[in-house]
Amino acid sequence: MLVAGVDSSTQNTKIVLCDAATGEVVAAASAPHPDGTSCPPGAWQEALQKAGDGLLSRAAAVSVAGQQHGMVALDDGGEVVRDALLWNDTRSAPQAGALVAELGGREAWAHATGSVPTASFTVTKLRWLAENEPDNAGRTAAVLLPHDWLTWKLGASGYTTDRGDASGTGYFSHRAGGEWLPEHVKAAFGRELELPRIAGPGEAVGETSWGAVLGAGTGDNMAAALGLGLRPGDVVVSLGTSGTAFMVGDAPTADASGAVAGFADATGRYLPLVCTLNAARVLTATAAMIGATLEELSELALRAEPGAGGLTLLPYLDGERTPDRPTASGVLSGLTTRNAGRENLARAGVEGMLASLAEAADRLGAEPSRIVLIGGAAVSEAVRKIAPEVFGVPVCVPRPAEYVALGAARQAAWALTGTLPDWPEAPSETFTGESRPIIRRQHVELRDATLSWNEE
Repeated sequence: MLVAGVDSSTQNTKIVLCDAATGEVVAAASAPHPDGTSCPPGAWQEALQKAGDGLLSRAAAVSVAGQQHGMVALDDGGEVVRDALLWNDTRSAPQAGALVAELGGREAWAHATGSVPTASFTVTKLRWLAENEPDNAGRTAAVLLPHDWLTWKLGASGYTTDRGDASGTGYFSHRAGGEWLPEHVKAAFGRELELPRIAGPGEAVGETSWGAVLGAGTGDNMAAALGLGLRPGDVVVSLGTSGTAFMVGDAPTADASGAVAGFADATGRYLPLVCTLNAARVLTATAAMIGATLEELSELALRAEPGAGGLTLLPYLDGERTPDRPTASGVLSGLTTRNAGRENLARAGVEGMLASLAEAADRLGAEPSRIVLIGGAAVSEAVRKIAPEVFGVPVCVPRPAEYVALGAARQAAWALTGTLPDWPEAPSETFTGESRPIIRRQHVELRDATLSWNEE
């Protein structure tokens, strides 16, 4: 039997068709979404139909993984009220600060929801809608996440979600038995709204028009964890446009600093996650600075010694989320006539990006046995070889694949058979190397030295 996994991301819809027993991918397709920080939900449905043409109808089960935090406002007839505000829409930043203050401060939020909300979180978008678009707010009767809406359109029996994606809203209790916090919705929006039913892990929530079993779906990070088949001691570091470090755990987290988002996962466990704004684009910017391609950057970086001759790049090129320095800029320090070569500059870029993500991983409070390195920048030979020197543990680089879509497909197989399938771990290459404390030390010293003036 075949199962389909859907990854409805910010930029596109990707679908994989897999063997339910083995996880082998037998077909795949994709279709783009409109660019921007808001999107008409109908565009996601159109992309799903385009990518799924001739593919989805072959599946005996399907699940949707979607970008987290988005706000899909519906009227009492189920019609979309306005374009969905996406996770990367920051217009609700003032509302985030106000809500944190109004509902007891950072400690109270962390205890109640596992996270301190930023502008990404759905709850802050609800406050923005109430304050800025009263007519649309008046029409709104229900609020869904992007994956909830697509699951409903595919044939779910009513509005449904899962605890993983729900944990990124700001109005869900992430603790044992997780449930909605309607008082948070009322505080943000001025009244309660209809919220989707929270389906259990592996639950079938409906049937598609072609008769396939419909899984509950989940958020993209939760699906990635499923697709990677994480084992105890693994910390995932993803090097995309932004960077993330996350792991699967048995206990909820509550970080009042706001650095660690205390998400739930898609299996009944937990998925603490730390996000940085700067990752792969640090390499792109460094390459442009020295007039090199990304391949040349990698070659140059590997010619330099660890620590780049004392040259350090603090990679907060677009501000930073972790640590919380939204107005910061990048800093290149230690430049002398002796180290001002292309090799050291290239090495400083790679080391700066990796050191920033190592700091993010440290905030998870775990002692990983290995780092699982994924994302676009993980294809760089320099990144693969320098990463063990920065993280101090072996670094596993799985074969590039659509792990979010694969995780959704694995969940679909779970809904179909009643058992979470034990698919083989993806082929990977493991990199080891001597730990180089100088890299982290230079990063920390520069980070601390710029704390007072980089925000001015």
